[in-house]
Amino acid sequence: MSVQVTVRPGALARLLRLRNGPVERRLRERTRRVADIAAREAPGSMGDYVDWRVENGPRGLRGVVVCNHHAVRFVLDGTRPHLIRPRRRNTLRFQIGGRVVYSKLVRHPGTKANDFMKRALEKGR
Repeated sequence: MSVQVTVRPGALARLLRLRNGPVERRLRERTRRVADIAAREAPGSMGDYVDWRVENGPRGLRGVVVCNHHAVRFVLDGTRPHLIRPRRRNTLRFQIGGRVVYSKLVRHPGTKANDFMKRALEKGR
């Protein structure tokens, strides 16, 4: 018994680019998984701002995971030690250990980088 298989490259390429085709479904699944991991790994309420989508890119379909929180760059890159001064009033007001404290200047020690997006990508593979 002999079997002959003919592969038509044009038909195969159309199948791979087809909306809701097998390639796009797999890409959506993987992108959603990475976004879910990123949302869990994100500090505080930052995970609520993680979103994902599949879009056409220059080389075909691509999965995109984004975080639209206003402070995401400070979390991903960390911050150096810096001074915090009041902007609108003469003093800063905050709580330490349940009591209210006033100060004209705060020496912030900086924060360590927390690249939760990269960790999510590595875990989601």
